[in-house]
Amino acid sequence: MSIESKRREALIYHAKPTPGKIKVIPTKKYATQRDLSLAYSPGVAEPCLEIEKEKSNVYRYTAKGNLVAVISNGTAVLGLGDIGPEASKPVMEGKGLLFKIFADIDVFDIEVDTKDVDAFIETVKNIAPTFGGINLEDIKAPEAFEIERRLKEELDIPVMHDDQHGTAIISAAALLNALELADKKIEDVKIVVSGAGAAAVSCTRLYKAFGAKAENIVMTDSKGVIRKDRDNLTKEKAEFATGRDVYELEDAMREADVFIGLSMANLVSPEMLLSMAAHPIVFAMANPDPEINYDVALKTRQDVIMATGRSDHPNQVNNVLGFPFIFRGALDVRATGINEEMKMAAVKALADLAKEPVPEQVNIAYGETRLNFGREYIIPKPFDPRLIAKVPPAVAKAAIESGVATEPITDWKKYEDELLERMGNDNKLVRLLLDRARTNPKRVIFAEADHLDVLKAAQTVKEEGIAIPILLGRRDVILELMKEIDFDPDDVTIIDPKADQESDRKNKYARKYWEVNKRKGITLYDAERLLRERNYFAAMMVNEGDADALLSGYSRSFPTVVKPMMDLIGLAKGAARIATVNVMMTTKGPLFISDSSINIDPSSKELAKIAQMTAKTVEMFGIKPVVAMVSYGNFGSSKHPNARKVRDAVAYLHRYYPDMVVDGELQMNFALNRKLRKDKFPFSKLNEQKVNTLVFPNLDSANSNYKLLSELNNAESIGPIMMGMAKPVHILQLGASVEEMINMAAVAVIDAQEKEKRDTQLSLISKNV
Repeated sequence: MSIESKRREALIYHAKPTPGKIKVIPTKKYATQRDLSLAYSPGVAEPCLEIEKEKSNVYRYTAKGNLVAVISNGTAVLGLGDIGPEASKPVMEGKGLLFKIFADIDVFDIEVDTKDVDAFIETVKNIAPTFGGINLEDIKAPEAFEIERRLKEELDIPVMHDDQHGTAIISAAALLNALELADKKIEDVKIVVSGAGAAAVSCTRLYKAFGAKAENIVMTDSKGVIRKDRDNLTKEKAEFATGRDVYELEDAMREADVFIGLSMANLVSPEMLLSMAAHPIVFAMANPDPEINYDVALKTRQDVIMATGRSDHPNQVNNVLGFPFIFRGALDVRATGINEEMKMAAVKALADLAKEPVPEQVNIAYGETRLNFGREYIIPKPFDPRLIAKVPPAVAKAAIESGVATEPITDWKKYEDELLERMGNDNKLVRLLLDRARTNPKRVIFAEADHLDVLKAAQTVKEEGIAIPILLGRRDVILELMKEIDFDPDDVTIIDPKADQESDRKNKYARKYWEVNKRKGITLYDAERLLRERNYFAAMMVNEGDADALLSGYSRSFPTVVKPMMDLIGLAKGAARIATVNVMMTTKGPLFISDSSINIDPSSKELAKIAQMTAKTVEMFGIKPVVAMVSYGNFGSSKHPNARKVRDAVAYLHRYYPDMVVDGELQMNFALNRKLRKDKFPFSKLNEQKVNTLVFPNLDSANSNYKLLSELNNAESIGPIMMGMAKPVHILQLGASVEEMINMAAVAVIDAQEKEKRDTQLSLISKNV
């Protein structure tokens, strides 16, 4: 994609369908006049009077306790510099989005039009009663230091300048673990800090809090080593000035144990790295290009422990590991500030988490067989679902112990459950899905590439490294559409099954198809005619290994696309039938619904097999399946054959798959409401579990329910995902959106990855036998 195309894509993302990235939605009912009279006049007067009597009641009756202000004056925005308050707004909205998706914290972004420190502070103080916390963002140094210091002194809510402390907290966690791996002690190591801005100062202060000695630290800026004999040092630089006989970065690096880079690209040469002590720790955090290239560093020294600010290398120092969870913990105990104890607690929680066994969901997302604490894994991954349950409690406990909590937590198990429940409302699964596909992209056929939306999806998966698209359709139409959307055709395979240049391949495919089906009423002429049809051609490409997976169905009905797949691809070994599952991204987390597209009225045994296949698919996403078999009755309450069918399927699963977490038959409300289920049916195998998979008794109910969820709740859908096929083929819903096709392309890639892994394992087993 050209620079202009990327620019246009970014602008469209922010402008359509609604400008901006965040919005306010009601949390109370508002359907009736009675609701409105409670929401506003006259009912609203009652909480106003209660707050007037006791100011702390504002947390009880308003959203203050979960509301953070992200405030900037636009003087130091990312790598853009001083661009002004209005121009900083997209960044502040983006920060608000991260707060919401990682910690379920609501945000108002506020852009203040002043560079005057006193005026800025006064503005923030005047609006502070609205908020439970203040996140200062993109304010240039040295003003940022004074602004944060004074606001922390003068306000009684948490205040944090994330540009300073976020990087400090994450890098400190990484440093503690790196030192452990290098078998070094923080009080003994020599540290070089390249950069003297807000983040560098905060990092160095936090390292000192953990035991680093001032005499062992050298800080550099654009003029070289910050020395005590230099004139006109700021207060912050003077704090870290050295009297040692070093003047340039190159001098400081000799025999240094740790390098902390918060400056600019390519400052550190291989020679400098070679001059460092044994097992050097190098955190090159300049973005987008680090102080020394990751691959160059590893090639130069095999004993280096390396971290960067980039997501395409191990050990990414990413602030999103910190600020959402630190504010979450601070808000939940109504802390009056964020102190050193709370920051240090966050550091320790992150460092400890990296040493714990990694959930399979994270391994799958990052394409790892098994992540283990070591040189390439010293800090948790940003999408680790454990972060929400580990960091906020540590921060909250530190707030309580240090005396800044005004609403202490006593039931920590309940608090942890509440934190995990909060995180049902985001789309982490989609991000994990796309990330996993990127680890090993596969060749995916887009069988209807002469449609604009299909081509847009193919362009995205190619440019984002999700898959290697193969485009099927009329070549002239495809090329014209590619030009329209600036999709470079040079390194993309385009195939028109009806074109003369494909005659040899088409005839080869036709003969192979005929050889298999000649005793089933298929003539060679029939085979040649069918192979002119794109879905038959695409299926044969996958069969013959000319592609790894295929997507079709955007412009054709589901049954017409299923038929060629069944004719050519067939069932996987050991599978008795095919079925489909849709993943619905609901406000309570992902919900797998099966069978959404294939089996009209399965028998009890067929229903059990569908449930088993669905559970295996859920596991493919790195999630432990908890399956409810849904009906209109509960545990034998109805004797009708329709209800008995579900009951018999459950009995079959309990008998032959006792380790599978499944129960029923259950009505939908009992399946999804843990408390209701436990109260009425304390014997259920599902108790104390959050159901994430619903298997319906027939196609009517499954298909209708998933579409109802999609339309009424705007729940994003991934699917239908084909189960039981011998090859990775997936059929889109008629008129699927670009986003849905991108997600399905990722599913197809992961399916291909899994089948490749299984085939490799079977091959190894057969060789050993």
